[in-house]
Amino acid sequence: MKHISRRSFALTSLASLGVTAACGNGIGSRGSSVIDARVDRTLSYLYSNYPATQDLRDKSAGQLVMPLVTEAGFGFGGGYGRGALQVGGTTVDYYSATKGSFGLQIGALQYAHVLFFMTEEALMGFRRSEGWAVGGDVKYAFSDRGENLRAETTTITAPVVAVIFGQAGLQIGATLDGVKYTRIIP
Repeated sequence: MKHISRRSFALTSLASLGVTAACGNGIGSRGSSVIDARVDRTLSYLYSNYPATQDLRDKSAGQLVMPLVTEAGFGFGGGYGRGALQVGGTTVDYYSATKGSFGLQIGALQYAHVLFFMTEEALMGFRRSEGWAVGGDVKYAFSDRGENLRAETTTITAPVVAVIFGQAGLQIGATLDGVKYTRIIP
């Protein structure tokens, strides 16, 4: 019987993670039309199930919609998703979200999220960057048990508000820590 080293195991895990993370995210698909359809369905779901997000939409300068982000990990972890930036209800750019992590983790998770850029400066800073990473200026709006959106006072004044929803999987929680967004051409 062949002995598998920890290094071989880790490299094999990362390779399979890349394949797993790519599943269902539109890779090798019809590109922008698939992303646009997913974005439309995601926004429809968000606004019907969490009506308070319509107020965020109306006050925001733009929204980055990531319809499906897939994360998986076993020691090493990663995630990937593709979405679109909308300004005034129109898609202006397409983005990928990538995430890597290391630590005590096991499982897989899928979720959707929307970043609401509450100021023109925040939106322009995002659009001008080569690769934008989530930082301390992002505040989270959470859903409570009654499926109502709840945001703290600091969230309302934040330049970027993140709403994470539609979680499915076996990892504990979903955050956007360490996520990097990069403009793509689908």
